Amino acid sequence: MAKASDLWPVAAGGGSIPTIEPTSPSDGDMWYDSSMQRLNVYYNGGWFWTATSGTPTGLFAGGNGQSSTVDVIDWINIATTGNATDFGNLISATRYLGACASSTRGVFTGGDASTSTTQYVLFSTFANATSFGNLSYSRVSLTGCSSSTKGLFAGGNVGKGGLTNTIDYITIASTGNATDFGDLTESKERLSSCSSSTRGLFFGGMLSTAASKVIEYVTIASNGNATSFGELTLLCNSNTACSSSTRGITTLGYAGSFKLNPTNNIEYVTIATTGNSTDFGDLTSTNDSSAAASNSLRGVFGGGEPSGILTTGIDYVAIASTGNATDFGDLTVARYSLAACGSKHGGIA
Repeated sequence: MAKASDLWPVAAGGGSIPTIEPTSPSDGDMWYDSSMQRLNVYYNGGWFWTATSGTPTGLFAGGNGQSSTVDVIDWINIATTGNATDFGNLISATRYLGACASSTRGVFTGGDASTSTTQYVLFSTFANATSFGNLSYSRVSLTGCSSSTKGLFAGGNVGKGGLTNTIDYITIASTGNATDFGDLTESKERLSSCSSSTRGLFFGGMLSTAASKVIEYVTIASNGNATSFGELTLLCNSNTACSSSTRGITTLGYAGSFKLNPTNNIEYVTIATTGNSTDFGDLTSTNDSSAAASNSLRGVFGGGEPSGILTTGIDYVAIASTGNATDFGDLTVARYSLAACGSKHGGIA
């Protein structure tokens, strides 16, 4: 029996919910884990977790683990610090996938081995991913960004070294196959992207024989080809990006060709304008092939392959300022070439 001091008040309906797990629960019993900001509901022999209203959720999914590809989806509260918690699993183990999100859904697509499968989860319910539909064709090493309603998936490798400039789109609130949106200015893989509520930005990437420093953008509401935005300071690939509603930030991953010269560089742009990127600061270590999620205040970078060794590390920065990243915590599994999304990123109006 919980003590009065262990009770979390319920604003609506009166009564209270214990903040410690009941010892002999029955179906429908609840307890609130204040450290993780999760409401737990007991049903059919087990506890099911739901994210509380307003929690800026970040999810990190899939990736290449120490000995095999993983299907793990990790959960963090972006507004706090601490280690990630298991959220559920992808439909199958996948790496080099893309992701985007609305305020209610996280969507993951493509990946190893050249799949077109798209799948989604609800941020409010800790559970396994469910089938959404398919990309216009199979590819790996693509990237994703979104507004609050429309998700974009761009670039990638279609197999045997073939690169694409295709941008597909989905309506996140529904399910179904992706539709052609337009084209990037370059065919490439291992690029990164972020968004405001109106624009999607794409950074760098690996071309057929060299890396890119190109920044390009689209207007998310209007299907069409990408337009030049500016340039990064270095050729880069295997980078990652996230944003507030006004500022996009990207790591540089490998500065140049794939698997050469990993960096700890972070750069930023103002999304509503055009122009070259500016130095933001540094990650806590050189890193590549990580994944990023954000809310309106913070950008969070997880996983990757610093110095050729897989990591569980998570870094974060305050997007509105500049400066070096700070340690956030750890993922549940060390991995690289994973994907991430957040429930309150810059593209959500």
